[in-house]
Amino acid sequence: MEKINVMVNGLPGNVAKKMALFAVSNDQYTIVPYSLTGQEITQNDITINKTTIELVRPDIRNEKINQIKTRIPNFIVIDYTHPTAVNSNAEFYTKNRIPFVMGTTGGDRDALEKAVQNCDTPSVIAPNMAKQIVGFQGMMEYAAQTFPDLFAGYKLTVVESHQQMKADTSGTAKAIVDCFNGLGVNFDVSEIKKIRDPEVQEKELNIPKEHLGGHGWHTYTLTAPDGSALFEFKHNINGRDIYVSGTFDAVRYLNEKLSDKENTKKLYTMIDVLNRT
Repeated sequence: MEKINVMVNGLPGNVAKKMALFAVSNDQYTIVPYSLTGQEITQNDITINKTTIELVRPDIRNEKINQIKTRIPNFIVIDYTHPTAVNSNAEFYTKNRIPFVMGTTGGDRDALEKAVQNCDTPSVIAPNMAKQIVGFQGMMEYAAQTFPDLFAGYKLTVVESHQQMKADTSGTAKAIVDCFNGLGVNFDVSEIKKIRDPEVQEKELNIPKEHLGGHGWHTYTLTAPDGSALFEFKHNINGRDIYVSGTFDAVRYLNEKLSDKENTKKLYTMIDVLNRT
């Protein structure tokens, strides 16, 4: 089997490190020794399992990408950068015809999807790359389509907790809220309670101390108007390993689509990936 070239953008971020470590440790992939990073990053490179990767800041990436593509003509980007970079990165990838898996949340998601739909390069975009959570989201979407107004009149509360450095409200929580609204709830995403305080996370939520720096705990609670019924949905993830498997499933899926010359679809989600795998 021919190896898939992957470029992991977002180093030296923790999630990107997980992705890069998997890529350099797995014989199905060859990692591109460059990574797009933020302008504020001062280091010039990072070593992942004896592989040195040059960090490319935004002010030189337009010049650098031509050198990279000359050296390695075909590769797939894995993007775990920062919410503020989502749209500019997507524009950069589509302009340079680089297929990508967008694991970063935030940004203008409508503009992100339009950028892909209007380009020549297919991509996988999802607010969450954990397959089990994506499956749960798929079940909720089915419920919203099949049983509209099932929870009409119910009160919804949403609490999501992530590591202190996560800047944006969880994209997964927003997507699940859309499903609950389809089930008859009236809830605005601005009402999502976002917890980023490690002390609150440890003492009130009982999140293990070793996972305060990397976790995703979500609780969705539905209460009947008269208080006679309560439904609660949870997905609590410690660490970041769960995202690696889904991300690389997406990479393999995208690689198959690139090989299909008759394929005209450009925008894929993790639901498409799950249906394939």
